[in-house]
Amino acid sequence: MVEEIAAMARETGGETGRPKFGNAVMAAMGKVPRHRFVSVISISGDVAYENRPLPIGDGQTISQPYIVALMTDLVDPKPTDTVLEVGTGSGYQAAVLAEIVAKVYTIEIVEPLGKRAAKLLAELGYRNVEVRIGDGYGGWPGAGPFDAIVVTAAPAAVPQPLIDQLKPGGRMVIPVGGSYDVQQLLLVQKQPDGNTTTKRTLPVRFVPLTRERK
Repeated sequence: MVEEIAAMARETGGETGRPKFGNAVMAAMGKVPRHRFVSVISISGDVAYENRPLPIGDGQTISQPYIVALMTDLVDPKPTDTVLEVGTGSGYQAAVLAEIVAKVYTIEIVEPLGKRAAKLLAELGYRNVEVRIGDGYGGWPGAGPFDAIVVTAAPAAVPQPLIDQLKPGGRMVIPVGGSYDVQQLLLVQKQPDGNTTTKRTLPVRFVPLTRERK
C-alpha cells in the first residue's frame, strides 16, 4: 500500500505540488492498522490495504489511502501541532494524524460512527485524539485555533467558522462541491494578516458534509 501511495504521489505531483510525501506521513501510513478501521463490514486484511475507498456502514466510506496521505501531507503536520478533523468516519484519518501531531480533535455527526471510532482509537492507544459527536460545520471553538484543519466530507463552499478557527500561518485541506458536481480538493492557507489563499489540487469524490437539522 505504501509503495502504491508513493507511486501515485509521483504521478500526480504536477497537480498537487507534492510528488513525494514527507517521511512522517509515509511512516504513519505504514504503521496505522487500516484493517481495524474497516473490520465492521468484515473485509479481509488484504482488501483493507488496497488503495481504494471502502464502505464503513451508515452510508459512509473510508477514503482511499493515497487521498488520506495527500490530505495529511498538504497540511504540513508538525509534532507540536493541534489539528481539527471534521468527519471522523472510521477514525482512520484521525489515527494517521495522531501518529504525527500533538493533539487531534475530531467531530462526527453520525453518532454510531463517532462512538465506534472513539472506542477503537482508545483501544489502539491513541490518547491524543478527542472525539465529539456533532455538526462539524461550526468547528470546535473551545479547542481552537488550530494549526491545521482536515475536512473529510464536502460542503458546497468553505465554511467560514473553519477559516476563523485556523491560526495565522495555518493550513486547511477540504473537498468542496455539490453532491452531483465535480468536487475539488482545496488547500486553504491563512496568511499572517488573516487573509486566505486557496489552491486547487485534484478533483475528488467525497460524501457530502451533512448538517444538524434545526
